[in-house]
Amino acid sequence: MIITAGKFKGQKILAPDENITRPTLSKVRMGIFNTLQSMIDFEKSSFLDMYAGSGIMGLEALSRNFLHACAIEKHPKVLPIIKSNFKKFDPHPKLIIGDSLKITKNLTDKFDVIYIDPPYFSEIYEQSLNAVKNISSNLIILEHVVPVDFSGYKLIKQKKYGDKYISFLGK
Repeated sequence: MIITAGKFKGQKILAPDENITRPTLSKVRMGIFNTLQSMIDFEKSSFLDMYAGSGIMGLEALSRNFLHACAIEKHPKVLPIIKSNFKKFDPHPKLIIGDSLKITKNLTDKFDVIYIDPPYFSEIYEQSLNAVKNISSNLIILEHVVPVDFSGYKLIKQKKYGDKYISFLGK
């Protein structure tokens, strides 16, 4: 996988086994960050990747000059890969190891952008949205293939890429 834009543009990172994670495609990453660029000032913003996988979303955010980024991951087979990817970059996202649903409920930091892309068909989309209510100060981006109840959030924008939707939500 390759970082698509910014100061790390063109840099390669390792991708975990596709049976474990499903990395966000480069055209989807580009679409997400191009849309975000028209909505917020990256240099004053923080980014949380709730289900990090390879860590590429946090790296893309920092590459585009987000102030800071944080990534949460719990899968033991993915952790060595994400750690290796982060070592290659300065700055790199802060890595928190553990269950995203439990961790986000206890975080005290607020994030301007929260990216939520749990395993498809995991049935934790609504739980994830509920878990970040207290730490989201601006936007939530949800990648999903199944209908999701956005109760408590305002749908700002939605894009479709093949069978997946990228939904931009506000409070």
